[in-house]
Amino acid sequence: MCDSARLSRRSVLALAAAAPVAAAAPARASRPVLGGDRLGDDAVQAGSTTGLPGRLTARSWLVADQDSGEVLAAYRAHRRLPPASTLKMLFADTVLDRFPPGSRHTVTAADLAGIPAGSSLVGIQAGTTYTVGRLWQGVFLRSGNDAVHVLAHMNGGVAKTVAEMRAKARELQALDTHVVSPDGFDHPGQLSSAYDLTLFARYGLRDPGFRAYCRTRTADFPAGAGRRSRSRTPTGCWTGRGACGRIRG
Repeated sequence: MCDSARLSRRSVLALAAAAPVAAAAPARASRPVLGGDRLGDDAVQAGSTTGLPGRLTARSWLVADQDSGEVLAAYRAHRRLPPASTLKMLFADTVLDRFPPGSRHTVTAADLAGIPAGSSLVGIQAGTTYTVGRLWQGVFLRSGNDAVHVLAHMNGGVAKTVAEMRAKARELQALDTHVVSPDGFDHPGQLSSAYDLTLFARYGLRDPGFRAYCRTRTADFPAGAGRRSRSRTPTGCWTGRGACGRIRG
């Protein structure tokens, strides 16, 4: 997030969800539409906003003012889709403040168990000691599922962390979200929406630590055996004037 104390103009936060149609599920119709009935419509909702791109291909998206939360434009904002790594924002909202960034942890093989095949990885090695800050850089800069699993094990385990993420989603009124794994990797039933992802982003961006990781462009990461690798922030994941940070998905 751009530092809110220095913002002198409206900054915009945009989140889109794109996933295979077969995995999509409709928003629950048994409750009022959070954010207003228009967010439940299938048509683009843009209010007085002008200049929308002529061709938008995302199956669901929402653009909001990062400070006020005002929805500026949206399309199927409550459509439930697999969130992929954007769910790591909720993971950070839940776990980020649990451990000081300078605290150190020596990774065990058990910390790395259960990481799905095909995951994005930062290259964490069992037997290597990392600071918590380095692990979070692995989450934010490389979207590393190995870093997520190590932090989840430090937090008491994957199952405990998933339960806490579900509770945090309820606290934030992110009622389209169902968490199955802390890394966001596609699992049956793991779903969220552009509306909920906006809630996760706005909540996280109030935290100075969250913003600092979003602003980080590059970091040298221990790769074991005395080696180091360099991680770079993917395009769209950093913050600057008029831009806001997030985790890629």
